Amino acid sequence: MMTYKNKLIFLVSLIAVFALLLTGNIIYNSDIGTKQASYVWLDSKAAEKITKLIFNSEEHEFEISYRNNQWSVLYNDTVYPARKSRIDDFLSILTTRSSWSVRSSSAATHDRFGLAHSFSNIKVYAENALLLDLLLGNDDIFKNETYFRKAGQNEVRSGDSSIKTYVTGPITSWYNLRLIPESEGSSVLFDINSVQKLSVYSSDDTQIFSRRNRTWTIEGVDNPNVSVIESYIRTIINTEGDGFAEPETITSDFNNGDRIVLEFGNGRIITIRLTEGDDTGRRYAQVSGKDYIYSIPSWSAGRLFRDIEGFKNQ
Repeated sequence: MMTYKNKLIFLVSLIAVFALLLTGNIIYNSDIGTKQASYVWLDSKAAEKITKLIFNSEEHEFEISYRNNQWSVLYNDTVYPARKSRIDDFLSILTTRSSWSVRSSSAATHDRFGLAHSFSNIKVYAENALLLDLLLGNDDIFKNETYFRKAGQNEVRSGDSSIKTYVTGPITSWYNLRLIPESEGSSVLFDINSVQKLSVYSSDDTQIFSRRNRTWTIEGVDNPNVSVIESYIRTIINTEGDGFAEPETITSDFNNGDRIVLEFGNGRIITIRLTEGDDTGRRYAQVSGKDYIYSIPSWSAGRLFRDIEGFKNQ
């Protein structure tokens, strides 16, 4: 017969064995879960060849395409310039390996995840080749993750729900609403260092700013404040509208003489013509070489024209 001491030793040993088996099973399953969660939707090398993105949702359908070294948004049969930084952010989500946990591999679960007949999807193309057709389903109960699956596949994964905002968010978030583009093509940059001359014409005044080596001059001002001038030029270069306007919605015209002319070191000249401010101070702008009309809110429009006294050293 086993003594009490032997029984106790046997019981402790049995508990220890079960503990080791349980720990090993947890570690093993944890490792599997990690492998299942770590995933990338698109290979980064394939992403370099992307030429078209198509977004579909219950709210809208639009296309973003790359032609002639520029990204454009096609919406309601109208083409608008696209914001490249937003495109880069979106593609980064698809090409970065991160946590996309497998939730199911059965087609029977698609309806529960909102993926049986999904109204939202993203299609990614390289030339005419479809690289990815990604279906978007429901959010989880905490609204932190969304369920996804590739078209034609049963596997369901979940991950960062912020990707959904790229599909269902406002179209204007994709527009490049800068009056002066960040660049033109792959090499021409429009920044403070490339500006050689700035001419500002209004009904009240004419101001001519000219670069002289590393400093600036203003006609009629003996001792200008260079830092204030450069801050002003940056403001003009970085000015954005908050949307595009249709000609029939504008009550004033562009013939009042208010305009801003920038001359760049590569010989390029860009002219911005502006309407008078409406009752709210909003102005509309036309930029040479473009067909769009930019709508500029009052707080931004008010920074485009300044009193000459503000450029003098105090």
